[in-house]
Amino acid sequence: MSIRMLRTLIAVEKNQTFSDAAKEVFITHAAVSQQMKTLEEDWGVAIFDRTKRTPELTPVGRAIVAKAKDVVQAYDDIVPSVLGDDGVRGDISLGALPTSLTGLTPLAINLLKGRFPDLHVRVTPGLTLHLLAEIERGRLDAAIISRPATLPNHVAIKPIVDEPLQLLASPGTDGDDPYELITHNPFIRFNRNAVVGQLIEDWLQAKNLRVDETMELESLEAISSMVAANLGVSIVPETCVKTPNPMPVKRIPLGKDAPKRQLVLAHRADNPRVQVLNVVHDAILEAVDIGYLSIDGAGGPT
Repeated sequence: MSIRMLRTLIAVEKNQTFSDAAKEVFITHAAVSQQMKTLEEDWGVAIFDRTKRTPELTPVGRAIVAKAKDVVQAYDDIVPSVLGDDGVRGDISLGALPTSLTGLTPLAINLLKGRFPDLHVRVTPGLTLHLLAEIERGRLDAAIISRPATLPNHVAIKPIVDEPLQLLASPGTDGDDPYELITHNPFIRFNRNAVVGQLIEDWLQAKNLRVDETMELESLEAISSMVAANLGVSIVPETCVKTPNPMPVKRIPLGKDAPKRQLVLAHRADNPRVQVLNVVHDAILEAVDIGYLSIDGAGGPT
């Protein structure tokens, strides 16, 4: 057994096939197969169920992969720990909601870049359920998501902030009563496939509000543009990090019992990069505290 074999095993679990794992670790398909057979023979356990057309990890195999990640991470941290380096380096894949991509996410990454120049963040946009699936598959280290009603058992979360929902309306609309505006104007719906979209739908039903739906969008910028063009009203989250030059629309609170979406940082519970996840989470929380993305990418009004 070698660290190289453990890296190959982790790549197989991540990519789900020997062929794709081979590409990641730069060896042949046959070499991957041979390394996996060697591990099984050395340990005397079945790591893969080979009755399937594509070999799948057995329960024992999955447990071994989890331990292998710890071993590889500990190996990678030997030199940094001796040299006094905090080990916050390398690549991290971060998923992010579209609504966070113009404020929270860039500000947090800006803070990380300034403090940890050897940490490189790769961003993948997506809706909550898609990002959770990518975390489960090991394709993302973490993701900024809206907390869903249920979470997979092996996914852990770190709280970020609660964002209340608010009504967007054109400056030309009469009045500021959200109920009147919702029922007497075309309604631009937030994508119901998003967690926040379902939250909005539940609130409308609880309030017995009927809407004249004209379109369904998932981009906050697109929704704001439609509202600014006086094409309807919409309900969206009040983003925790403001951006310069916001769209000229009314932003009306929904009341004391307004629903809130919970932003969280999700990651696999067995992700061994605990220190990196913690500094990412800290940067996100600091971005929330700053609350404003300036034109130069830093926090605070210019």
